[in-house]
Amino acid sequence: MFLRKNKNFEHVNIHEKYLKRCIQLAKNGLGTTYPNPLVGSIVVHNDTIIGEGWHRKAGEPHAEVHAIRSVTHTSLLAESTIYVSLEPCSHHGKTPPCSDLIISSGIKNVIIGTIDPFDAVAGRGVKKLMEAGCNVVVGVLEKECLELNKRFFTFHNKKRPYIILKWAESADGYISPSQKEKTAPVWVSNPYSRQLVHKWRSEEQAILVGTNTVVEDNPKLDTRDWTGKSPVRVVLDKNLRSPKDFAVWDKSVKTLFITGKEAPQEENIYIEPIDFSGDIARQVCEVLYRHQLQSVIVEGGAQTLRTFIEEGLWDEARVFRGNVRLNGGTRAPGITGRPFLKKNIKGNLLNIIKQENQDD
Repeated sequence: MFLRKNKNFEHVNIHEKYLKRCIQLAKNGLGTTYPNPLVGSIVVHNDTIIGEGWHRKAGEPHAEVHAIRSVTHTSLLAESTIYVSLEPCSHHGKTPPCSDLIISSGIKNVIIGTIDPFDAVAGRGVKKLMEAGCNVVVGVLEKECLELNKRFFTFHNKKRPYIILKWAESADGYISPSQKEKTAPVWVSNPYSRQLVHKWRSEEQAILVGTNTVVEDNPKLDTRDWTGKSPVRVVLDKNLRSPKDFAVWDKSVKTLFITGKEAPQEENIYIEPIDFSGDIARQVCEVLYRHQLQSVIVEGGAQTLRTFIEEGLWDEARVFRGNVRLNGGTRAPGITGRPFLKKNIKGNLLNIIKQENQDD
């Protein structure tokens, strides 16, 4: 039996409680599961969680495998319900199909947050479970499960990375001063906000800046203030004028230079020519998609941010407003969208905005 969750389903509140736990578990894998999605799973017997797990790394066991293997008394599986935030896979990839494991374990009740859009799954997991006699419910906390895997879904459905715009602006609305004394960032946010940004970098696959940001700040674009893998660096540099002795050329991580110039490839350096006469953001997305990058943080500068805003190619904007006043300089971009979150970070205001036309 395959049911889509509805208001009359008598166990809906119980299912939502357990799906929330699946989502919570899945978030443990943020930044480590690429190119795979985030997935959490639990096994419940008589309203008691007897097993749980999440997907930790591509090529390693999926969430359902960890959840089922963690059950001490396997004789209880036939009387249990498995909850999973994303449809169990039905194909042989680097690991065997999770739908087969659920069936062979004897579990008859399967509650799923949302269908997997990946072509190799896309409803086939549910179909296999139903054909084996399992009772399947789909669509519990579906909105939350879609939000959990917004990167994965955007990449597969829209054929581009999930795009996060990020900047910090002064109390009077500037992102940089009119003059600088040295080649280094001028901070308008506090250390707590900057550490949070490094955490974000560890969770996304790429970080993008424009030439002016490189020339003026010589940024490392790494995660030095947080534990985690540094993202792929992407530099939008029409004339390849980023100084060769600056950090972006140090080959420490994969770096893409999106440019209008031809240049030889180097170790860990990729030269990607595009046509700068129009649709720059769209072409950037095509390059990132080709490199299998599911998400990117666009950190600036102002013109680079405006390029994505004007082409409508962004999914969310994360904007810090500090207490510093610059009294002139480069104005922060203007942006409109759907308010998603406001938070005070030790005196800095973080405002997260989502695209109005983005699906809920």
